[in-house]
Amino acid sequence: QVQLVESGGGLVQAGGSLRLSCTASGRRFSAYAMGWFRQAPGKERELVASIRTSGGTYYADSVKGRFAISKNRAGNAVSLQMNSLKPEDTAVYYCAAHMVGANDYGSWGQGTQVTVSS
Repeated sequence: QVQLVESGGGLVQAGGSLRLSCTASGRRFSAYAMGWFRQAPGKERELVASIRTSGGTYYADSVKGRFAISKNRAGNAVSLQMNSLKPEDTAVYYCAAHMVGANDYGSWGQGTQVTVSS
């Protein structure tokens, strides 16, 4: 069973920065990709950024140029550096893993709150 544990959320003023981290554990952890999703109140969950084992990345248009996703060499930890934060970035952020052999992201962390004040 895969467990994902996030850390690094909090309250920051607009224009500030936060760094989210996620570490995966579990026997035979092998992910095709890891990503960060977010869900704001009253909105659908959206993919913010992802990184594949090859190193290829994806960013939502709303965060391009401000957020950067990275992973460790083992592929079981991922971070999201968030700069120039805006109030609209306020949401619960979830780490997720797309495991090898799965069709989609199926392993999720508990979520961490990010609040950006204006």
